[in-house]
This record gives sequence, C-alpha cells and structure tokens, in this order.
Amino acid sequence: MGGAALLLRKIVPALAVTVAAVLAAPTTAAVAAPDRPAATAPAPAPAAGNSVTNTAAEIAAAAAGNPVIVVGGLSGIASAYGPLASRLRVDGYRVWVYQLPNLGLGDIPASARAFSSFVAQVRASTGAAKVDVVAHSEGGLVSRYFIKSLGGTSSVGRYVSLGSPQYGTYVANIVKFLGLGSCAGIVACQQMSIGSSFLAGLNDGDDTPGTVRWTAVRTLQDELVRPVDNAKLADGATNVLIQSACPLRVVGHLGLVLDGTTYTVIRQALRDQPIRPNCFAL
Repeated sequence: MGGAALLLRKIVPALAVTVAAVLAAPTTAAVAAPDRPAATAPAPAPAAGNSVTNTAAEIAAAAAGNPVIVVGGLSGIASAYGPLASRLRVDGYRVWVYQLPNLGLGDIPASARAFSSFVAQVRASTGAAKVDVVAHSEGGLVSRYFIKSLGGTSSVGRYVSLGSPQYGTYVANIVKFLGLGSCAGIVACQQMSIGSSFLAGLNDGDDTPGTVRWTAVRTLQDELVRPVDNAKLADGATNVLIQSACPLRVVGHLGLVLDGTTYTVIRQALRDQPIRPNCFAL
C-alpha cells in the first residue's frame, strides 16, 4: 500500500508546502492569479535565508531579463510557490506563478494549451520576447509539452524542471496494480505512468528542441518520481542531481520548491552560470 499512500499524499493539496508558504512568504509578496498575469511587484528587501549576496548589476540584469513563470505541479496551489517566487523577486526577477487548471488533475495537453495563453499574456504585459520557466513536478511536463508541441520554442528562453517525471513514475503504475483503478480515474496520473501514450509522444525525438537552455533537477529522496533518473532529460540538457554535489542534503519531492541548495541551482541556471550547488544554502 506504500505507492497508494504516496499518491494520496500528492493528490490531497500540498498541505505541508502550503503551510510553509503561508509562514515563510513576506506579506508584501504578490502571487499571480492562475488565469492572468499580475502587475509586476517591486523586489522586496533581501530576506533571511537568501544566502548569496546580489550585486546591483546582477539585480538590474535580472530585472531587465526574461520574466520568470513558476509553474506549479499536481495539486499545487499558487500560494505554495510563494517562497520560491519571493526568492526570485529578491534576486531582481519579474515573477508570475501559474497554477495548473483543476490543480493539474486533468489532461496534460489541455493544461499546456491553457499555459500557452498565460505565457502570451505575460509577454504582452511586459513586452518581453521570451519568458523563463521554473516548473515543479507535473508542471515540468505541461511546460515541456507547450515548448515541444505548441510552438513554445520561440517564446521560452530557459527551462528548469524540479522533480518532473519526464519519463514517468512507477508510483502512478503502482496505484493501478493495487486495484485502485487506472490511477483512481485521474487523467494526469494515467499520463504520468511509465509507458503511457502521452509520454511516448512527448519523448519521441529530441528531448530538448529549439534554442531553449534546458535544466532538469532531481533528488535521491524524491518520494513520487521513481526511478529518480526518470526526472532527467536527454539531448544536451543540463541534468543536476542535488546529492551528487551535496551527498548529505536531504530533499524530498515537495522540498525541491523550498530547499536553499536547489534554489542556488535555479539561480545559476537562470543566469547561464556553471552549476555549482551551494550545499549550505538555507
């Protein structure tokens, strides 16, 4: 019953991360509504736990660079990503949070089409030619489908996935094996099962099309992406296993959103810097 318990933990809205978001997010931090871009909020003063000092030039470069869209995962409500959005704002980025339609329970290509409209709104409101994407869990599949199958290569500059089951997960298959139905009737769960027709189509051909800079982050303690290496991408992507650099760092699936070491990887990827995780970041 371990696989079923894990899936139920994921389907129930991510309470642990949400509580952490409420406790940790600054009261002035704005989170974009899931259906339209919010007005760009000024970057707040550096917060405790932002372990790397920014220069004025770095903050200015981020503010002038691509807007960043944080894409939530299955059952990930927008407020759960408030701490990550706040870190990015401290670094100078213009940030929006995209909550998947129906909390990501439905068809992934349909979610990607909705995400395509959201990207267009952000670009129109900012005048930016491209956006950068930081996507958690299922959000990595939604945004990758947008890039690969809906013409998104022309409007995305950088893609960073956090614990996304790029090649599926056995957790979804275990639920079916245990007799709980085909992923308990959850379409996205069916599509994230190893061997699904959705994943076969998504992974047919080049994993990393266009001139997008692709980064895929994974952790050994991921409870929901099994095997862990199914969170990797081929064809020239930068694949980062947190424990390769920081073997004592314990980061779970939901923890990738809040973990300081993971954030240093995100930050470096968005700046086109060599990936050198800071094992002591808060």
